[in-house]
Amino acid sequence: MPMVRLTVWVRGRVQGVGFRWWTRARALELGLTGWARNTPDGRVEVVMEGSEEACVKLLGLLRGCDTPGRVDGVVERWSEARGSLGGFVER
Repeated sequence: MPMVRLTVWVRGRVQGVGFRWWTRARALELGLTGWARNTPDGRVEVVMEGSEEACVKLLGLLRGCDTPGRVDGVVERWSEARGSLGGFVER
């Protein structure tokens, strides 16, 4: 199965509520590599690599109503996997 990279920007009340930790836990459950970090404008940026199926699942979870805090919107950008990520970390 081909590997992909998905970059996601999540806006809403997503900083200071455990959102990055929750995202990391879900990503590891799905076998994804990458990272999640707070951005200065209040969003959380998530970069993940893995199977397209796993990335779609995490994207759906990020858009869902069971996340910590409140998600008001999600923007996504798909690209080719670079293979340079190991593990999944909070930055």
